[in-house]
Amino acid sequence: MRKLNLKDVLEYVEKNIETFHSKRIQSLDSLRLTQVLKRKNPYLFKAKNVLTAEQIVKGIVDAHISSNEETIFGEWLEGLAIFINKKVFGGYKSGIKGIDLEFDKNGIRYIVTIKSGPNWGNSSQIAKMVEDFRTAKRTLRTNNSNLNIVAVNGCCYGRDNRPDKGDYFKYCGQKFWEFISNNKNLYTDIVEPLGYKAKEKNDEYNKVYSQMINKFTKEFVLNFCKANGEIDWEKLVRFNSAENV
Repeated sequence: MRKLNLKDVLEYVEKNIETFHSKRIQSLDSLRLTQVLKRKNPYLFKAKNVLTAEQIVKGIVDAHISSNEETIFGEWLEGLAIFINKKVFGGYKSGIKGIDLEFDKNGIRYIVTIKSGPNWGNSSQIAKMVEDFRTAKRTLRTNNSNLNIVAVNGCCYGRDNRPDKGDYFKYCGQKFWEFISNNKNLYTDIVEPLGYKAKEKNDEYNKVYSQMINKFTKEFVLNFCKANGEIDWEKLVRFNSAENV
């Protein structure tokens, strides 16, 4: 085990945070109005008395972006966590399906699945994770039947006051970052570096976002508004829900 040098973390973030921002913009560039319209509930907008095309467009696009960014940044944080663990414990990206990180600590082989926050999945998704842990343990014990293996669901933020789940442990927020780094304060130490060039990148993102909202609003008006500018709810619902459309 080695002590984590925060300078290494800073350098990693400065070198790699561009990937997160680039993927945010790429996700906007690839987005299509018809895609998000088919995924959202048109009845909800009517029930909320939404009256303008821009309100609908911003509502569906912002909901999509929020969910998508959580996924993109979660993947980015996974890479950061693996990098940090490698510096301290020599950990590595696992080649076993469903496992993100493997490392040895105090005679124990830890297998870790990394998620953004604690409320990441439903019961069937959690059951799938548990099954992945069991499969990974069988795989690792093929060559060493005496290997002591502990499964961990690590969450980059949040908390869970009952970490022992029986089949695995769930470490969230401060406890997760300390677990992979042996540094109790890492969960706050990484906040400042994550803001590297954030304003510059967000300005670029907001320009693309604004252009897309304008483009989608124009498209929505042309296809789902009446001649007097009123939203054609019947046409919108048909597009969203009718068979063979």
